[in-house]
Amino acid sequence: MNNSAEKGMVTQNHQTQSSLHYGWIIVGVGFLTIFACVGLARYAYTMLIPSMQSGLNLTYDKMGFIGTANFCGYLLSVILAPRLIRRFKPRLVIFGGLVIISLSLFGMSASYGFTMPLVLYFMVGIGSGFANIPTFVLISYWFRSDQRGKAAGILVGGMGAAIVLAGVLVPFLNQRFGADGWRVGWQLLSLFCVLVTVIAAWLVRNQPSDIGLEPFGQAPVISCEQMIPREHKGDGAILLRLGLLYMAFGSTFMVYGTFIVTTLVREYGFSEARAGMYWSWIGIFSLFSGVIFGTLSDRIGRKYGLSLAFAVQGSAYLLAGIKPESQWMMISVFLFGSAVFSIPAIMAASVGEYLGVHRAASAFSTITIFFAAGQTVGPTIAGIIGKATGSFTGAYLLAALLIGSAMVFALFLPRPATHGVEL
Repeated sequence: MNNSAEKGMVTQNHQTQSSLHYGWIIVGVGFLTIFACVGLARYAYTMLIPSMQSGLNLTYDKMGFIGTANFCGYLLSVILAPRLIRRFKPRLVIFGGLVIISLSLFGMSASYGFTMPLVLYFMVGIGSGFANIPTFVLISYWFRSDQRGKAAGILVGGMGAAIVLAGVLVPFLNQRFGADGWRVGWQLLSLFCVLVTVIAAWLVRNQPSDIGLEPFGQAPVISCEQMIPREHKGDGAILLRLGLLYMAFGSTFMVYGTFIVTTLVREYGFSEARAGMYWSWIGIFSLFSGVIFGTLSDRIGRKYGLSLAFAVQGSAYLLAGIKPESQWMMISVFLFGSAVFSIPAIMAASVGEYLGVHRAASAFSTITIFFAAGQTVGPTIAGIIGKATGSFTGAYLLAALLIGSAMVFALFLPRPATHGVEL
């Protein structure tokens, strides 16, 4: 072993034994980044729709177009993100994305008509992708395979925390400020994002070697030949399979996430306050979904972790689709929340193992294109079904069928090849 390798190992051991590895600081900042760029920027919109719609005097279809504009902006940024990450490194791209979100959310608070919020929420989508993709990529840089699922799981908990905050904050603001509650809501969300932007700019580092560390986790035994980064036979097929699984997740979870509150109010007769409480419970349950399933996938393998998460989600969709008594909907909400953000965590861990650290940014961006397409198409199809039948029962059952197929498909994923330092 050469001197530089010995020095790196000593530094790693010292860091592990005497203090917190800086990778966990990266995870903490990543939690806040996901909280802001995905949680607040996207999931708060679900709670803000009723009051914003009333304040701007917009129809449901126009509010839907505004939401779709966000997805389109996200899809565009996902395509551009790998190139920007290679040129400017993750830290600067994350900072730029958060700045775009902060400014655009503040603009939403002062928006009027239809075109202005449409354009601004499109920009929010762009900023979300620029902040989200490199944040997940950092997990592959800072953690080895045996710790990657756990780290990504903690990171995605930021989405759940944002859902909880939105479920509590938005009704309070509407009650406190009346017709202007949604405007104050966007202003506060913008302020939260500004704070996260400052923290991320201060603490994020691009890779462990920037501060003299090795990635956290058990280092694999490798040969010199394995240390050469290269493409491997079948990588394209693996990328396609992961992308299709991520698309299945995106299309189905957004059906539930978009229409469950409407279902509870219109089909079960829940009050808006009670439906909002259920939405907050989803956020509370989801706080632990990523870390539980991510850690589990570290131990039992990615494909089994994915399959189990799909099974739990499918059960939630099935319960919502068969229209049981209202108390069973609580079980559906629990199942959905407990697994909803497990798939992003496992996917973030998987790309580094299947495609290698050197290709993690482009690989995660590629499968996220599938995800973004799914989350755009899924709610649209569900809306068509809901309009035609007067109920979202068929949409939930279709989601259960699709995610059940994904559960089986995931079991046929191959074992990740050991690509040396890529693990």
